Amino acid sequence: MSDLLVIAFDDEATGFELRTELVKMQKEYLIELEDAVVVTRPTAEDVKLHQAMNLTAAGALGGGFWGTLVGLLFLNPLLGAAVGAASGALAGKLSDIGINDDFMRELGHSIPPGGSAVFILVRKMTADKVLARLESFHMKGRVLQTSLPDAEEEKLREAFAGGKLGAALGMPQADPAPSAPPAGA
Repeated sequence: MSDLLVIAFDDEATGFELRTELVKMQKEYLIELEDAVVVTRPTAEDVKLHQAMNLTAAGALGGGFWGTLVGLLFLNPLLGAAVGAASGALAGKLSDIGINDDFMRELGHSIPPGGSAVFILVRKMTADKVLARLESFHMKGRVLQTSLPDAEEEKLREAFAGGKLGAALGMPQADPAPSAPPAGA
């Protein structure tokens, strides 16, 4: 079963940097991603999804290839390519794999305008090595939502807050948040 992680940032660039770092870790076999989407909020009304892979374009490319091949059999490769590309593009547009787009848009409205969030669907990972690499983003982001067990979620929150894990690596500590006064005080 896969785990969902949502990390929010106050700027757009850091979200894209995190996704780039995750892709590097995937190439090093430290993490296996099902999906990684950067959601940006350029204005208060607008939320944009930046998918890692454009399924419509991939479908059109594959459909065009198979359409040309079938068209060659019937001595009309151009018609076959056109029909194949159109049907492939439609199939790519309709096949939404990974994280639900409506869910990402809804949660995207909770980030401030000009900010970003990275939605990560993780199949498996080497947690200690991934968390150590994520600490380069300490005190830049905050964990919005996860499906991780409580202990692992706390380690992830500490990695982004520059907590105990950051101290072990010699990183500066985050100032502890002042506690709220008791209700009715």
